[in-house]
Amino acid sequence: MDRLVFAIYRAFSMLLRALPLPAVFRLGWALGTLGYWLAPPYRRLVLHNLGIAFGREKSSAELRALARKHFATLGANIFSNVKLPTLSAEQIRAVVTIEGLETLHEGNKIGCGYIIVISHLGSWEMFAQLSPIFFGCKVGTIFQALSNSYIDAEVRRDRARLGLELFEKKAGFIKASQFMREGGAVGILMDQHAGDAGLWCPLFDRLASTTTLPATLALRTGAWLVPAAVYTDGVARWRCIIQPPVPPAGEDADAITARLNPVLEAQIRRQPADWFWVHNRWKTPRPKFLLASYKRGIAQAPNSELRTPNALQPFRILIRASNWLGDAVMSVPAVRAIKRGRPDAQLSVLTPAKLADFWKSVAGVDAVIAIESGENVRAVAQKLRAQNFDAAILFPNSLRTALEVWLAGIPRRVGVPGHHRRWLLNQVFEPKKKKKSPRPRHQVHDYLALAEFVGADIADALAPTTRQSPPAKRPPVIGLCAGAEYGGAKRWLPERFAETMRLIHERTGCEWKLFGVEKDRPVADAILATAAIPSTDLIGKTTLAQLMDELRTCDVLLSNDTGTMHLAAHLGVPVVALFGSTEPTLTGPLGLHHRVIRRHVECSPCFLRECPIDFRCMKAIEVPEVVAAIEAALAPG
Repeated sequence: MDRLVFAIYRAFSMLLRALPLPAVFRLGWALGTLGYWLAPPYRRLVLHNLGIAFGREKSSAELRALARKHFATLGANIFSNVKLPTLSAEQIRAVVTIEGLETLHEGNKIGCGYIIVISHLGSWEMFAQLSPIFFGCKVGTIFQALSNSYIDAEVRRDRARLGLELFEKKAGFIKASQFMREGGAVGILMDQHAGDAGLWCPLFDRLASTTTLPATLALRTGAWLVPAAVYTDGVARWRCIIQPPVPPAGEDADAITARLNPVLEAQIRRQPADWFWVHNRWKTPRPKFLLASYKRGIAQAPNSELRTPNALQPFRILIRASNWLGDAVMSVPAVRAIKRGRPDAQLSVLTPAKLADFWKSVAGVDAVIAIESGENVRAVAQKLRAQNFDAAILFPNSLRTALEVWLAGIPRRVGVPGHHRRWLLNQVFEPKKKKKSPRPRHQVHDYLALAEFVGADIADALAPTTRQSPPAKRPPVIGLCAGAEYGGAKRWLPERFAETMRLIHERTGCEWKLFGVEKDRPVADAILATAAIPSTDLIGKTTLAQLMDELRTCDVLLSNDTGTMHLAAHLGVPVVALFGSTEPTLTGPLGLHHRVIRRHVECSPCFLRECPIDFRCMKAIEVPEVVAAIEAALAPG
């Protein structure tokens, strides 16, 4: 197959090399223009990249016109690159105008070596032909061999024909470094995506993985960093511009690299149609598109050298949150870790409207997108499409949540498989099978594992919330949540709640506040009637935002395993939580200062909605121990 491809390449090359250079240029221009229409994936990539670079400055029509010109220019230069190795030195001189040679002449006088920092601008292969002619010193380049060995050998011969030294990247940089120490100039491309080993720094205010090789070699060899570019200057005409050197200024390789990207940006802005926009320069890494765990990390140039200081373009992340309040609260540490994962993260949460107020209160959430009751998948997807998200992370594992982001066209869609939705995701997280352990892992760690999978640092994700101060010089305020959305198996007995309320009131003079939804009304009425003490009845009377405000007034919350329990813990309110059919090590309140009461019986945890037998797990919890737990929670310290 390699021989066949080489034969085709050789036939194509011979055809082009038989034509005059202007004819080759015009043919490439025409076919490049045609390529704009015939290569939709590349057209979309070019328009995407141009939108990153110029979307805030140019209209859609201007971007499309620039994309068409780019395809034409690229075609003309690629075809011309095939013809160039047939030209003599005199012919090369005739088609290239060069500016800035005085920079190299100055260095030649003191025997300085150079790193020519180049990029895919215009006819970048022209450097192999013109540099041995013009630069006045020995010249080389670091290159990566092509996968087709036959084409690679041909390209090497073409590049070296006028005296260019070739240093293959995989062979290391010892020879290239010595070459520069002896006063030679070595060209290094620095505008390509550098993968996981690169330094993340802004290009057009968007973080891009960038090679530190030019800066590293400059520090090792003392060579000057000299940016240079070759621009298209007419039909079969080019202009090479050599810029003043970029001084190291006592910085390390990362800082120097961050200062080179604005130089590259300025070169591109000079003649944007010439740059290689078909390359995915701002590629989203896989699987860790959060950048906290990368070796080199992130660097920015000093503010004076940024086009718009400290104004990174956002990396837009969508979190599809759970439909249940308790699960939503337990996912907050993961959401915060994701937000901290990169400095350009703009984090939006997609959530049922009933939970929107909760997510609006969570620090680090930049926007909340509410799913209204009855809103179908297509309507949600249309709402998301307008936001241009870069990535979506799905906490629920339902088919619907995957359809929402797939129909929205979000390019990176992350979640666990299951419910026949694997084909809708393009980054699947399959948790490692848990080893059998007598103590199961809390559900919060499932969310954190997903966050870590995309690159979040979760080391301090479970830092404890600050406890609200206990009451001083006033009777305490105690909240009570006697309901449970999941079912009756999670609810302690109403008469025992009532007796607890009465005893605590007698001992402390406290105010009780009852929380719940309207369907908790029968249980609440029974409790209030039996307790027969003054209480604030808020059953069915609060929005979620009002519930959070009321919880903040409480010194303790007594609750079953409910979303309100998790919400209070999130707000720093000490919780006394009663567990029966469920497992506190899985879904207990997060943080310190909480007290969980659970009597383990032979059938628990059963996770059933209703108890099919005698409700023994909840009956085993007695009033005195609940009273003691509340008093301990009210105590200072």
